[in-house]
Amino acid sequence: MRIMTRYDSSASAMLSVLRRHLRKDGWTILRLSQEIGVGEATIKRWLAGKGLTIDRLEAMARLCGMVLGDLAREAEDAPGELAHELTLAQEKALSSNIFLSFLFMTILNGVQPAETATDFAVPARTMEAALARLERLALIDRLRSGKVRPLIDRTMVFRKQPLRALFEQHMKQVFFELDYSAPETTYISEVVKLSRAGQVQLADLMEQFRVQVQALADRDAEGAAPTREWVGVLSVMRRLDLSPMLEAQDELAG
Repeated sequence: MRIMTRYDSSASAMLSVLRRHLRKDGWTILRLSQEIGVGEATIKRWLAGKGLTIDRLEAMARLCGMVLGDLAREAEDAPGELAHELTLAQEKALSSNIFLSFLFMTILNGVQPAETATDFAVPARTMEAALARLERLALIDRLRSGKVRPLIDRTMVFRKQPLRALFEQHMKQVFFELDYSAPETTYISEVVKLSRAGQVQLADLMEQFRVQVQALADRDAEGAAPTREWVGVLSVMRRLDLSPMLEAQDELAG
C-alpha cells in the first residue's frame, strides 16, 4: 500500500483538489471522522498529506462522487491557468440563451448542474445539451463522475457588450420592480460627493464586495443548512440626476 508523501507534487495537487471538493460538499473534519471511523486528528493529518495512502485518498474522493482519475484530471489544470476574462465569442454565445448564461454562472459559483436541475426542474436532455454547449465553448470541463468545473476564474468581470445587454433585457427590470418597502427586501442607499479618483475607488470596493459575497456563499454551502434559496445581489454606482430635487425646491419656493 503506497504512502503518499508531502513531497510528491502530483499527489499534493490531487489532495488540494480533494480538499476543495470536500469543502464544497459540506464534509467537515467531524463529519469525515464519523463517516470513515477514525479520529479527527487522523483526518487532519491525512488532509495535510501525512500518512495518506492511495486507498484512503480514493475513499475520501468517493465521498464527493469522484475517482482518482477525476482528481488527477483536475490537478492537471492549476487554478492559475484559469482564464480571467471571457472572449467576445464566449459572451456572444452565452448571451444567446438566458438559461445557458444562468447555468454557467451557477457552475462558476460552485453549484453543480444536478442541484440546478433539481431546483428548476430542468429535463435531463435540456441539461445535457446545455453542458455540451458550455464544454464546446471551453467554459467548463466535465469529469467522469458527472461533476463539472469552470475553466474561467470566478472573479472575472463581464467587460463586453453581449452579457451586459442580456442583463439589460432580462435582469434589470427584476430589481427595478422590487417593492423596496417590503420587509423581505434588503437594501442600502447612500449619497456621496466624489472625485473621479474617488469613484474609481468606490468601484473597486464594489468589486471587493462581490468577492466577499462569493466567499460567503462558499461558507454557507459548507454549513450544510437544510434549505438555501436563490437570491440576487446588485451593486450600482451612477451619477445622480438632480432634477427631481431642484423641482421640489421650486415647489417649496412657490
